[in-house]
Parts: sequence; structure tokens; C-alpha cells
Amino acid sequence: MDRHVASLFPRLKFSRRAFVATSITAGFTLAAGPLVAETIIKTDTKGLTVGDIKIPAPDGTIGGYRAMPAKGGPFPVVLVVMEVFGLHEHIKDICRRLAKIGYMGVAPDLYARQGDLLHQTDVKEIIKIVLAKPDSQLMSDLDATAAWAKASGQGDTAKLGITGFCNGGRTVWLYAAHNPALKAAVAWYGPLDGQPTANRPESVLEMVGDVKAPVLGLYGGADPGIPMAQIDRLKAKLTADNKPCEIVVYPDTPHAFNADYRPSYRKGPAEDGWKRMRAWLRQHGVA
Repeated sequence: MDRHVASLFPRLKFSRRAFVATSITAGFTLAAGPLVAETIIKTDTKGLTVGDIKIPAPDGTIGGYRAMPAKGGPFPVVLVVMEVFGLHEHIKDICRRLAKIGYMGVAPDLYARQGDLLHQTDVKEIIKIVLAKPDSQLMSDLDATAAWAKASGQGDTAKLGITGFCNGGRTVWLYAAHNPALKAAVAWYGPLDGQPTANRPESVLEMVGDVKAPVLGLYGGADPGIPMAQIDRLKAKLTADNKPCEIVVYPDTPHAFNADYRPSYRKGPAEDGWKRMRAWLRQHGVA
């Protein structure tokens, strides 16, 4: 097995087929595991309207969660793209944190068609579910989520932002290339490279020249799934293409440093990243 992949899954044995799948998803850093503890940060719902939602999509309906201030509106919209562990409490809390500062935070349940990530503990099954989702459907579902926010009358999609974590960080880069109406994007430690497949034809490094919105990328300098060589390549491509993006690397910081329900959580980088995200959204008109 490739040493890089082995570092992400230190206690697992793989068939060749599973190894290929894992190579594709390098950067997810599933070794830390899915839900292993309760969230450290618990945002209350006082002054908020929160709850599960149903989002009309071209091929049916997908679930989701939204949080927004209880009074006022319409509010700037921030799409929240989940990790590979499902629409769990940490992601819902991100929506509530955004609502506390004046946003409608909306997190669609992007992989429900493919399987139940929320209750899945087998890494190979998680990989199978995630890889079954075409990038084109991810983009369509996020478009549908933005349309739902607008149709609700409470979301101002003229001020549309997006943020995402882990695999959701990769999705953020793709959406910044997909939607010309997007105002700003913040990608938290999403994988940058990977073997192409029919469902995932391009990596971030291959499509970054198509990015249309300003993207803030937040990465850990000690993330084995996203080595500095890849981050340096990303910076070089952004500079060469004159893209209005910024990359921040936190030294000695692991993958998933904002995931406060996992051992990878790092309070300092997580709080600094949140401040930078708020400033980035305001700077680029999502306020």
C-alpha cells in the first residue's frame, strides 16, 4: 500500500479494489473516525429559527437543515457543505453559528440518495457512498438549495456564499467554478488532488483555473492527506491565473482542525479560521 494512504488509515487492511478507492479519496483523513464525541461548541437556538427542511431537486426531494435569525430578513445565504460523515450535529451547529451573526445557514443532505452516512461506521462503506455521488449532482443539489433559500422569501441569494469541510472543502472549490452568481467561498481542508473517475472527473488542482468567485482556503500544515507540495501547487496556479483567492496554512496543524467532535480539533486555528471566514464573506459582499 502507498505510504501516504496508509498514514490515513493506519489500522485497516485493504483489498486492491479498496486501495484504489482510498487513493481517490486521499485527503478525507478518515483515520480520525466519524462521530467520536459530542461537539465541544454548542450554539443555542435563542433568537433563531432552525430546523430540518425539504429541498426540491430535479430528481425529487433532498433533506437539509437551516438556521437563521428569527426576526428580519431576507438574510445573506451561506451554503454549508458537510464532511463525509453525514448531516450531523457539528454541521448543524455551523449553520446556527452563522445564523447568530445574521446569515441563513443551509446544509443540504447531499449523499442521502447514495446511502446513510450519518450512521455508517465502516470506512469502506463511507468511501463507496461518497464516490457514488457524481460531481454534477453535487452542483445541481447546491443550486437547488440556493433556489430553495430564495423561494423561502427569507434568503437573499444576491448575497450568496458557501463554506465546506473535508470533502466539502473540495466541493466548495468546484462550486466556485460552477456558479458565476456566487459571491464568496471558504474551503476548509478539502482534498486538492486525486485519481479521476467518471463521477469525479477533475481534481481541484485541475479545475482551479475555472474558479469565478473569491475563495479562501484554510489548510493544516501537518495534514498528511493534503501535503504542502499540493498546497504550493495550488498557490502557484492561483497566482498564474490571477485569481482573487487566498490560502492560509496553519503550521503543525492536522486535518479537520475545526471538527470539534474529533481528536483533530485545534482551538486556535479553528477560531482564527472562523474569524477569517467572517471577514472574507463581508469583504466580498456576503453580508
